[in-house]
Amino acid sequence: MAYQVPEPKIFACTQSTELGEKIAASYGAELGKIQFSRYSDGEFQPSFEESIRGARIFIIGSTNPSSENLMEMLLMLDAAKRASARHITAVMPYFGWARQDRKDKPRVPIAAKLIAKMLETAGATRIITMDLHADQIQGFFEKPVDHLFASTMFLPYLKGLNLDNLCIASPDMGGSKRAYAYSKALECDVVICYKQRAKANVISHMELIGDVQGKNVVLVDDMVDTAGTLTKAADLMMERGAQSVRAVTTHGLLSGNAYERIEKSQLTELIVTDSIPVDHTQRKLKVLSCADLFADVMHRVHHNTSISSKFLM
Repeated sequence: MAYQVPEPKIFACTQSTELGEKIAASYGAELGKIQFSRYSDGEFQPSFEESIRGARIFIIGSTNPSSENLMEMLLMLDAAKRASARHITAVMPYFGWARQDRKDKPRVPIAAKLIAKMLETAGATRIITMDLHADQIQGFFEKPVDHLFASTMFLPYLKGLNLDNLCIASPDMGGSKRAYAYSKALECDVVICYKQRAKANVISHMELIGDVQGKNVVLVDDMVDTAGTLTKAADLMMERGAQSVRAVTTHGLLSGNAYERIEKSQLTELIVTDSIPVDHTQRKLKVLSCADLFADVMHRVHHNTSISSKFLM
């Protein structure tokens, strides 16, 4: 009698419950049961309310600040390890703290490396994530990392807009590789913004490299936080004669007064994924779900089949 591979169990951290339910539904399963006990001082303890002994499990949770989201993932990984799960995959649509991937000045941490080691120590045997802030973060792990790209969702959406005189733009020099990849796939021109920061989240100066006169511009980035860069870039491009400016960013952190900035800016729309919960009621915000992408990759990982088709760029 042929051995039947048992289906995996899927669980979700608190802040990613909605996305976890979508991923589980797309996979054809239900979310596993977890109970969180909380003490009056804020300490919490997750508990798996079903047996996971010998099972492959997927734990879904983005680790954007506050640090409680990261701590929740770590505790769930540790609980799964101590409950004798066979394979423990941390599914992190957004890998938080990734902007600290190197020492850019003296006496600062490399937080992305630290968190990679913490995840492995806690019990993760595999990582699935999407659009890391820096590709080299994959090398911070000793365990396998499946680094997915939101372009699998964004490219079909952009093609469906049927925009004339399309032009892809990078809001900074660091995103030029991503912008060139999009421009190649869409067979259009590319321009780059050059910015200087006074400090984190504060831009002192921005210049445009390239011509956007009469173009429908699409800004491409991996995340949007305060939206200062995107809105400033959009305003600059409209001043330089662009016909329209929209932006696609994988992770919508949207902190501070980001929503207000976007609403007042000359952006036609901001397209993000649901890797992080966002306000769906915002007029200029378009949210594309990454649930089908993660469910498909999880299925392929479980059945040991190739996921190379998901690496569009």
